[in-house]
Amino acid sequence: MRLEINNFSFGYNSISVFNEMNFKIESRITVLIGPNAAGKSTLLKCIAGILDPKGTILFDGKDMKCFEKKDLVNLRSYLPQESKTSASLTVFETLLLGRANSLSWKVNEEDLEAVSNVLKYLRIEDLALRNINELSGGQKQIVFIAQSLIRDPKLLLMDEPTNGLDLKYQLELFELIQKITLEKDMITIIALHDLNLAARYADNVVVMSKGEIYASGPPSSVLTQKTIEAVYGVNARISIDDDGIPWIKPINSIKNDNR
Repeated sequence: MRLEINNFSFGYNSISVFNEMNFKIESRITVLIGPNAAGKSTLLKCIAGILDPKGTILFDGKDMKCFEKKDLVNLRSYLPQESKTSASLTVFETLLLGRANSLSWKVNEEDLEAVSNVLKYLRIEDLALRNINELSGGQKQIVFIAQSLIRDPKLLLMDEPTNGLDLKYQLELFELIQKITLEKDMITIIALHDLNLAARYADNVVVMSKGEIYASGPPSSVLTQKTIEAVYGVNARISIDDDGIPWIKPINSIKNDNR
């Protein structure tokens, strides 16, 4: 599978977020990194169909504007930064909402089976009857990922999925995302601030800066001292572990050196 972004442009009112952006994404995990206001979240929303950019998005060579609406609903799934609900729903009911576009007035066996399958796949059957607002932050995030998977999408879009999670849950969450992406042969695109998580779990890193693609490629070739300095304005020490994965240690802000 391949996703192609061609001549992508988008702005809010008269302020351009990105202009004439082009890049390609193959199957597996791509992480979007860059400083605040680089356009990461906006780009995800454009791919998800929430915003309407200029340009084209091709999925396996087909313009996504030519897909039927029901096919698009099943093709892609988007998990925003803030996935909250104030409704008093069980985890099972929350997952059923992920089938909203296929649900009729009466829940059918296919919907129930889909929920049961994703609960089993993610090994969270024990949470099925729990109220979602009683769960921990990590448990909730896994439930929202489950809801994203309920229609078996081929394109999974996630905006800062580790927000508010402790280190243990961050690692467990990314190990889960990695497992899902490989087993289901998906394209997963994640906007992320944590460079070391990106280095460890991404197959491809896209570095965004000022609405442009500064660099794109494997973590070891993209996450360099030069890139960190140019994009973030930070001096950093980069070391490579035994698995060939870069480890980024920020040293200081370049601006501080000039005072």
